[in-house]
Amino acid sequence: MRIGTGYDIHRLTSGRKLILGGVTIPFEKGLAGHSDADVLVHAVIDAVLGACAQKDIGEQFPDSSSEYKDIFSIKLLEKTYNIIKEKNFKIVNIDATILAEKPKLSPYKQKMEINIAKALRIEASAVNVKATTTERLGVIGKGDGIAAMCAALVENIA
Repeated sequence: MRIGTGYDIHRLTSGRKLILGGVTIPFEKGLAGHSDADVLVHAVIDAVLGACAQKDIGEQFPDSSSEYKDIFSIKLLEKTYNIIKEKNFKIVNIDATILAEKPKLSPYKQKMEINIAKALRIEASAVNVKATTTERLGVIGKGDGIAAMCAALVENIA
C-alpha cells in the first residue's frame, strides 16, 4: 500500500463557471486557470500520481499545452487512471477536503464523489469529499479563492 497527498488552490474570478469535483455549482464567480480550474480534481490527481511515484499534474498535463486549455478536469482524472493502471496500481480510497468560505457545498458532495469514483473506476463508497471554511481567515476566508487537499491510498497489483 502507498499513500499520496495533493493540494491545489485557484483564485476566484468573474466570468467563469465554478466547477468542483466535476460538478457545476451555481455561484457568481468561478476559478481562474488554464483548464476548468477544478481544484478538487487537481488535488485528487496529484495525490494519486504521488502515491504511484509518477510526475505531478503540472508535468503530466502542462498549462503550456493548448491541448489542456479549458479541459474538463474529470478528463484529466480519467487520463490519470490510465497512467496508474499501466503501472499496475489500483485506488483503494480517496479522502479529500475543499476549503471555501462560499458557496455552501454540502448539496454537491455526493455527486462529486460519484464523478471522481467513475473517473477512477472505483466504488463511490471509496471516495470521501468534505468541505470546510477557514473561518474568514486568509485568501480563502476573504473569498478570493478556493483550495482542496487530498490523500489517496493505492495498492500495487502486479
